[in-house]
Parts: sequence; C-alpha cells; structure tokens
Amino acid sequence: MPDLETDVRYIKGIGEARAKALAKLGISTLRDLVMNFPRTYEDRTQLKRIDELIAGDECCVMASVTGTPVLQHISKGRDMVRVRVSDGTGSMNITYFNQSYVRDRLIPGKTYVFYGRVGGRIGLPEMVNPVFEEETGRGATRTIVPVYRLTAGISQNMMSRAVAAGLAACGDLMPDSLPEDVRKKYSLSIARYAYEKIHFPGSAEDIEIARKRLIFEEFFVLSCALMTLREKRVANTGHPMKWDDMDEFFDALPFTPTGAQMRCINEALDDMERSVPMSRLIQGDVGSGKTMVAAACCYYAVMAGYQCAVMAPTEILAEQHANTLAAMLAPHDITVALLTGGMKAAQRRNLLTRLKSGEIDLVVGTHALISESVEYKNLGLVVADEQHRFGVEQRAALSRKGDAPHVLVMSATPIPRTLALIVYGDLDVSIIDELPPGRQKVDTFAVGEDMRQRIYAFIRKQVGEGRQVFIVCPEVEENEEAANDLKSVKEYAKELSESVFPDLKVALVHGKMKSADKEKTMAAFAAGEADILVATTVIEVGVDVPNATLMVVENADRFGLSQLHQLRGRVGRGKHKSYCILFNGSAGETAAQRLKAMCDTNDGFKIAEEDLRLRGPGDFFGNRQSGLPRMRIASFATDINLLRDAQSAAKDVLRADPELTERRNAGLKWSVDNIIEKNADGIN
Repeated sequence: MPDLETDVRYIKGIGEARAKALAKLGISTLRDLVMNFPRTYEDRTQLKRIDELIAGDECCVMASVTGTPVLQHISKGRDMVRVRVSDGTGSMNITYFNQSYVRDRLIPGKTYVFYGRVGGRIGLPEMVNPVFEEETGRGATRTIVPVYRLTAGISQNMMSRAVAAGLAACGDLMPDSLPEDVRKKYSLSIARYAYEKIHFPGSAEDIEIARKRLIFEEFFVLSCALMTLREKRVANTGHPMKWDDMDEFFDALPFTPTGAQMRCINEALDDMERSVPMSRLIQGDVGSGKTMVAAACCYYAVMAGYQCAVMAPTEILAEQHANTLAAMLAPHDITVALLTGGMKAAQRRNLLTRLKSGEIDLVVGTHALISESVEYKNLGLVVADEQHRFGVEQRAALSRKGDAPHVLVMSATPIPRTLALIVYGDLDVSIIDELPPGRQKVDTFAVGEDMRQRIYAFIRKQVGEGRQVFIVCPEVEENEEAANDLKSVKEYAKELSESVFPDLKVALVHGKMKSADKEKTMAAFAAGEADILVATTVIEVGVDVPNATLMVVENADRFGLSQLHQLRGRVGRGKHKSYCILFNGSAGETAAQRLKAMCDTNDGFKIAEEDLRLRGPGDFFGNRQSGLPRMRIASFATDINLLRDAQSAAKDVLRADPELTERRNAGLKWSVDNIIEKNADGIN
C-alpha cells in the first residue's frame, strides 16, 4: 500500500523516465504529485452553435464532418490536415498542423465535439488544432480541464492521469492540518473534497470551495509555524537590562520625538527588560526618525552596562549613522566608533583593542563588524539597518558576537501590515506611522516624453539655484532592449554630459561599478562636487544629500511603487522645496494607474498597499522570499482576506494550545514541525 512519501516512479503510468521529468517540476513523491495544483483551468463547458461564434471565443462546438479530411505536406517536413464541419446553423474550417493521424480519426458523417479558440471572420469561422472527441465522450470536452505547469516529456494529459492515479492511491491519506473547530468556523471543506475538486472540478463553484480550503490551510500552517518560531526565542536566555532614567536622553535632544517614535521606543525597551532576546523590526517611512529610536535603545543598553553594534549596508550609510548617533549620544559620554573595510591597519588594530576592552560603547560599521578579528567585551544590542539588504546569515553572525544579544532591525521599506508577519518571520514589528513635524512633502509628477525639454529646463533652474539633481535609470547596458527605448545609464550620462548639460558637472554611478568607486562617487556628490548624479537604483538606500531637491526617474513604469517611493525619499531631506518627476515609458493603463498613486500620496504605507494590489508581493520579499516555503496555491497579493483569517485562526489555536499537544491538533503539529525543520535556516 503506497504512502505519501512513495516515489512517483511507482505510480501507475509513470515509471523511471517520466519520474525524472517530474523531478524537474519538484515532484518526487506521491505527496508532491497530489499537491501539484493546476496553475489555471480551461472552461470547456460552453457549447455554442457555429452561427453564434465570435473570433476569440474559447468554446465547444458540436458538428459533423462534411467532407473527407485532406492531408497536405508543407515545407520542411511539416504536414497539415484540413477538414470542414457543419452543425446545421453554419460551417467551419478546422486545420491541424503536424497531427497527420487526425485524418483517419475524423470520419465523414460522424458528429464530434471540438474545443478551441475561434479564429477567422464572421460567416467564415475556423479553429486550429482544437481538442476533439466523439459526441458520446465526456473526458476532453464539455468539462472543466485543469492546466498544469509542464516540462519536456510531460503532457497535460499525462499529468492529469498521474494525478488521478495518485489521488486514487492516497487521497484518504492527505494530511488534514485544520482542527475541526477551525474548519467549521471558517466554513471550509474537508481535505479529501478539496484535493479532488482542485484537480477535477465539476463546476466553477467546486474550484472556489477547494481553493478556499487549500489557500486557508497553507496560510494557517505557515502562520502557526512563524508564531511558534517566535515563541521559541524564550528558550534562549537573553540579558534583561534595567535603566530607569530615560529623561536625560530625551531632554538632551534638539527636538521632541513624535508619538509614534515614543511608542516604538517603549515597545523595544520593554523587550530589552526581559530575559528573552529582543528580535524587533522598526518599520518606518523615509524620514520618519528610525535612527533616533535606535539611538534611544543604544543609550538604554550602554547605561545598563552593555556594548552596542550598528550594521549598515554601505560605508557611506555607516558613516552617516556614526555621525548621527555620535551627535545624539555625545552629551552622555557614550563613545561611538566607526569600523569599515577601508580603514588603515594601525587604526583598525587600535579600534579592535578598545572594542575588546570595552572602552568603545557603540561601534558602527558594514559587514566588517562580523569579521573574525572583531571581538566585543559585552555585546548586548545589535542594530541592523535596511534589513532587506542583509542576509539572515549576516545578522545571525553579528548576534553570535555576543551572548544572545537583543536585536533591533530597521527598514524604510513600508510593507502592508498584513504581510509583516510573513515577510519578517519571527520578528516583532513596530511601525512608525507618523512623520516628524517639518518633514516636507515631495511634489510628484508623472510626465510623458513630450515634457522632456521642459524637465531639462527645470533641472537647469534647480542647479542654477544652487541645488543638486538625481536622475535614475533602469540598470540597462547599451543596446539591450533598445526596442523599448529604455535609457541606458552609461549612454544617457554621456549624452547629458556632452550634449544637454555640457556646462554642468554630471557624475555616474551604477551597480556594476566596484563598491569603492560607487561610494567615492556618491560621497563626492554629497560633498557638492557634482550637479547631477545619473544612477541606477544603487542610490535607493544610501547617501543623505540635503541639498538634492529633484529626483527624475526615467522609465518609471519599470519600477515597483515601493521602489519609486524609496527613490523619492532621496530628496526632500533639507530645507528646500523638493520634487520628483516620473517619466512614463508605457502606454498601458496599469502603469498610468500606478504612477498616479505615486502622485496622489507621500504615505509609504498607502503606496505599499496599492503596490500589493497592482503588482503582487515581489517588491516586499525581494531575495528574502527564498527563505520561506514555496507557496503552492496561496497568493499574498490576491488572497489577502484569507491570509487575515488564517493569521487570526492561528493566534486562537496557539493561545489555547501553545505546544500543539492536544489530539485535535496532531495533523497541524506535524505540518508545523515539517515547515520549521525544512525552513528554519531561511526564516528569520
């Protein structure tokens, strides 16, 4: 009797060769086969008369063969079978390419049902390569047919037959991770029904019922796994910190923190007072004041007797953080040092000695902080900026420099709240949803090519007033995708420098430059040594240039909204009025809709919600998505309401049975343990 882990090669009709082909699709066991859900469906239930066919229709036609099928040999060894059919309301031509066997299977005078896309014109419809069967057949037409992902050596029919054999062998063994009370509360079908109907539905309603059940279950199990991982932090003994007087820190600040900043600080300090290591994300829009929150946490840790390490993705950003933190912490005699890869050997040795002895309270740096030679006396707090720029391993490596230190992660990429738990794994999330007073709105305009000369004049005006300008292009080499008229960053920088603004200083930075050269160019721009910086998205996170007042994005339709919002955040950082110009290189309605959202609001969270709706979750996950289990049927973009319900159900179940030891949760525990075992290294 086969079980769910049985190798697919032992399933009827598969064998060695097909098993190898299926392995390319990630299908190696019976479980994989049955959980290989259709990517879409063909609705072959519509039966139409020939006289009502319209070009573009995909439907079934029941008609009789009116003449003898004709086989013709065409060029390069190809052949074609042509036949005429009629249903009494009209006639239709049918053509088959490279299917010579059809000539003998279509018998003049017999009636068949044909399914395909209608072509031709009114009065002269035609179909090319339609599926067909005799009018008494009910397998290929007048039904809903699943469409699967395929690979060489596997056809749709083959996959469908294999799945049917798999269901027959193990349908009753499929795991049911949903406790009965959860299934009833959310009106979900039983597992067996869902697996059968997702593959072989009798109606659109069957698909809907099956999908709801399977999507909910996938989100529910993942949510339970992530919540369980979060609770497992309790097993690590952290360092409970205690310092009573935060007033001294706040009184020394030259501004009053916002309510949102204070809320985030209090949430973090509450964590740091516990023996469980903090693992918290501070998520806030560009300019919302995340660095001040980090400074408050660093102050608290140092006053409680611990060292802090702040890791930034680039040397420029590390230097920027070191300066900002030093200014905020200087009144309290807290020693701040900067450690980068480019330091001279003697400087580095001296810094490392002082760090090991405890003379340095707070060190800021890039990944140099996790190199083997760096030792701390008493590391109690790790802060990682721009979390999505670091791999999970890098952050974990920095944590290992101390004895289970508290970890604070900062990100300026707004993410819809519903996705935060999924995207950030086992991190607790604090959101700064309020900008400090005086932070100015950046006026944003989406324009077409007809506005180019006016925009060039506006660039010249800004530079004439002493300001600086960013111009961002997609990362494209010369001649690549030239048909789409994309701006090649190198060619465009040359054109601007030689032809458009020969009297201005134009600098260039792009992703293929060496890190040191990139940082040098951006530092020079920040110092005012160039008027215009032509760049790719390498400047999305990086140098702070308060004097830059204009961001121009070429081919803005090529970027996600969240990415455009990050780019816009590079300006509006000083006292001067700032602008963002988005050149739309697409005539599409969706692109116009997306860019309109950018023009309508500066609220990163609203933009993130719109980006999720229009584009899906790719922008939010980036490379991190590889750390999560592959979603087999659920979509973070389109199934957001089911995600909310599943997260709510997961909280209820774990509140009542945190260890999932109750008998009713046995199936859920197996699924949760399986996810954690397979993905623990990739999820935070």
